[in-house]
Amino acid sequence: MLFLLLATMASSAQPVANPPSQATAHPAPRIGVVTMLPGEVFFERFGHDALVVMDPASGQATSYNFGFFDPSEPDFISNFVRGRMMYYLVALPLEEDLAQYEHVGRGASIQWLDLPPAQAQALADALAERAKPENARYRYDYFTSNCATMVRDSLDQAMGGALQSQLAGRSRGNSYRSESVRLASPSPWMWLGFDLGLGPNADQPLSRWQEAFVPMRLADSLREVRNSEGRPLVQDEQQLLPQRLAPEPKEKQRSWWPWLLVGLAVAAALHGARRKPRLIGAFALPFWLFCGVAGALLTFLWGFSEHQAAWANRNLLLLNPLALLLVAGACSLLRGRQPRTWFRIVLWLVTGIALLALPLHWLSLQAQFNMQWIVLLLPIHLALALILGRRSLASPAS
Repeated sequence: MLFLLLATMASSAQPVANPPSQATAHPAPRIGVVTMLPGEVFFERFGHDALVVMDPASGQATSYNFGFFDPSEPDFISNFVRGRMMYYLVALPLEEDLAQYEHVGRGASIQWLDLPPAQAQALADALAERAKPENARYRYDYFTSNCATMVRDSLDQAMGGALQSQLAGRSRGNSYRSESVRLASPSPWMWLGFDLGLGPNADQPLSRWQEAFVPMRLADSLREVRNSEGRPLVQDEQQLLPQRLAPEPKEKQRSWWPWLLVGLAVAAALHGARRKPRLIGAFALPFWLFCGVAGALLTFLWGFSEHQAAWANRNLLLLNPLALLLVAGACSLLRGRQPRTWFRIVLWLVTGIALLALPLHWLSLQAQFNMQWIVLLLPIHLALALILGRRSLASPAS
């Protein structure tokens, strides 16, 4: 009777002791971060990334890619220029997402993350909801809201803020300018545009959290993060595609003295040609045209756009829109004529404003890394003013 009683108790207790858990019925998805290396087209220079959700039951991997935009939208170009770009999150099979990168030769690797099941499932659910057409749009910003920061923020939300808490207090001293110039360096026009167009806000040292606007930097930081249970967040890394293009540019120290040598050399050459006004005019015409057009663009970015990284740009002291008024004087010199009296007034005004760049650089509490442009352009402004700002010039025919 005792044996029968124990057997009956064991039989009745068996369903309670081993209930079919939700985790067994629906295993948590596997989460990965795919990092695509830089390409050759200008908008590919910064690399790219996406979040991957793999269904452990079917093995299907879905890529959640925050890098889509629609150029056919009304006013797309004007919104792009004014800094009002809208991007989309799109969910698509991982193989389909990687096809274009494989075609152009861009490398890609995936970091599989060791997230607790509840966090992994919460992230997968949040991404699926966010990818719905009515939720997919977001306001894009090159530095604070791009494909990498959206991946970073999605992970941080799923981890309850643990990602930001581990990265926000650390820094390697990089800035938005240094990273932009480094990654754009294979395209001279692109890195020159970043270096000239970014203001002092782009020169503040970034935390590792802020630095993650670059996908490769985010991948580096994830290797040093731990999950909520104290284990390394990155569980495994796999190369998905080999990099057949040039590798990512390396960091290097930037010096301003070569720029000073060039500026002094040009100023010395102008001084040597001071008795040849036509030759001076031939140089001054494109120089002032460049300064004026670039200055007008910087003025637009500061006063009429939402590109905050370009605001309060002190290169405006060197690239002055008033230089466009000097173009007429350069044309007069090329035609063998003396510029009018107002030409000298504007010339000294442009030069005097350019002179302010040096003390402002030294005395400013919020420095802008533009010493290279000061030592290059200021000697040229001074040389032209000293040669052409006199009341009487050498005979244009000489």
